[in-house]
Amino acid sequence: MTATATEIRTGVYYDSVVLMHLQKRLVAVSGVLDAGVMMGTSANKDLMAESEMLSPAAEASKSEDLIITVKAESQAVAQSALDQVDELLKSRGSHAASQDFSPRSLEMAARMRPDAQWVLVSVPGLYAAEVARRALHLGKHVFLYSDNVTLEDEIVLKQIAAEKGLMIMGPDCGTAAINGIGMSFANRTRRGAIGIVAASGTGLQAIMVAIDNLGGGVTHAIGTGGRDLNEHVGAITARQGLELLDRDPETQVIVLASKPPSPVVAAQLMQYSQGLSKPVIVNFLGYVPPARKVGNLYFALTLHETAELAIGAIGAQLDAQEKLAFAASQRYLRGIFSGGTLAYETMLVLRAFAGRVYSNVPLDSSDRLLDSSTSRENTIIDLGEDEFTVGRLHPMMDNDLRLRRLHQEAADNETAVILLDVVLGDGAHPNPAAEIGPAIAEAKMLARSAGRHLEVVALVLGSESDPQDAAVQIDQLVQARELKHVQMWLLGALGVLSPP
Repeated sequence: MTATATEIRTGVYYDSVVLMHLQKRLVAVSGVLDAGVMMGTSANKDLMAESEMLSPAAEASKSEDLIITVKAESQAVAQSALDQVDELLKSRGSHAASQDFSPRSLEMAARMRPDAQWVLVSVPGLYAAEVARRALHLGKHVFLYSDNVTLEDEIVLKQIAAEKGLMIMGPDCGTAAINGIGMSFANRTRRGAIGIVAASGTGLQAIMVAIDNLGGGVTHAIGTGGRDLNEHVGAITARQGLELLDRDPETQVIVLASKPPSPVVAAQLMQYSQGLSKPVIVNFLGYVPPARKVGNLYFALTLHETAELAIGAIGAQLDAQEKLAFAASQRYLRGIFSGGTLAYETMLVLRAFAGRVYSNVPLDSSDRLLDSSTSRENTIIDLGEDEFTVGRLHPMMDNDLRLRRLHQEAADNETAVILLDVVLGDGAHPNPAAEIGPAIAEAKMLARSAGRHLEVVALVLGSESDPQDAAVQIDQLVQARELKHVQMWLLGALGVLSPP
C-alpha cells in the first residue's frame, strides 16, 4: 500500500537544475517510489495525475506555486522524505557557496567583467524582458534563453537592440555558437567558412553537426528565436545575422534556415539575401521554393541537404530499413522528441507516407492533439514545448518525462515503432544513453511480454568532439539489450544504420 505526501511552496523560485537534483535526491531516499518537483501548471498537474501523485493540495495550487510530492511505501516514509527537502536544498547551496564569488546583479557582473560582450538571460519569462532591457542599456548583446516572453516585449526589445547596434538572440533561443563558443545547447564542431542564421535550436545544431560530419566547419551560428520570422517581428535578428555574416571576412557561405516563416517575411528575407555578396543556402522547412537556384540563393529541402549544399557536396545515401513483422494491432509510429525542428521535419517526411500525423505542434491545426499526454494514431510529441518545460528542466537535460512517455507508448498495443532523438553537446545531459538505453530495453521487454514486437529508433545528434562523444553514445544504445536500430541523425534522413 503506497502513500503520498505533498508540500506547496508559494512565492519561491528555484533554477530548474536545482529542482531536477532535488527530485532525484528524493527518489534516492530509502522507501520512496517516486517524486515530483515542479511548478503548478496545468500540464504538470496532468503529469502528476498520471503518476497518481496529484493530491487535492497540488490540484488547488497556482502556476507560480512549487509542488513537492513524494510517493512512498508508507505515509511515514513519504513525510520523512518531505522533511528532508530543506536539508537537501541547503546541501546543494553550500556546495555552490564554496565556489567563486557570484555577482548579485547584472550591473555588478558588468563591472566585474567590462570586456564581456554578451549577457545570457535564463530567468522566468515574467522577468526576462526587463533583464534583457537592462543588458541592452549596458551596451551588451543578449542571448535570451528564457521562454514565455510576450510577443510585444520581443518586438520592443529587438527594436531597442537594433537602434543601439546590438543583437538579441531569442527569446526561447536554444542554441548559438559565436567564435566557436557555444551558448546553451551547442555541439563542438570544427571552425570553418560557413555562417548560419537559424530560428530554431535543434535545427541549428543539426546543420552544424552535418557540416562537421561532412568535413566542413562553422564560423558563427546565430539563433534568432522561433518567433523572429513572425510577420509582427519582421525577422529583425535574422536580418542582423545575415548582415553580420556577409561582412565577416572568414565567412564564405551563409545558411538561412527556419520552420516556415510568414510568407511576407520569407519573400522579404529572400529579397534581402539576394543583395548580399555571398552565396546563401535557404531552407524554410515545408516551403516550396520557386527554383533550385535564384541568383546567389540556393534552396534546400532538408536539413542535411542544407549542409551538403553549403560545403559543395551532392547527394545522400540512405540505408533501407528492413521490413519487420508486427501484431495486427500495431499500426502506428510514436515520436518522442526534445528538439522542435527535428520533430517538425519528421512530421513532414512521415505525412508523405502515412497521411495525418497528430502532434502537440502539428503541421495543420486540425491535427492538434486534444490531450498532449495521450497519443492518437501516428503521433509526434515535442517535449521541448512550453507546456512541458514550465517549472521543469528541458528534456535535453532531464530524461524523466521522455522515459515516462517511452514506457507509456510501449504499453500501447497500437504502437509499432517508437522514434526518439538523443541530442548531445554542451548544455545537454552528460550521458543520456546511460538512462535511455536501459529504458528502451525495458520497453521492448514490456511489449514482448504482451506478445508484441516493438521497434525503437534513436536519432543521435552529436559529434565525436562533444563531451558525450557521439560514437560512445551510439555504442551504449546499440549494446542496450535488443536495441537493434540506431541512426546517426543525418538531418533529413528517416532511415536507420545497421548495427555493427
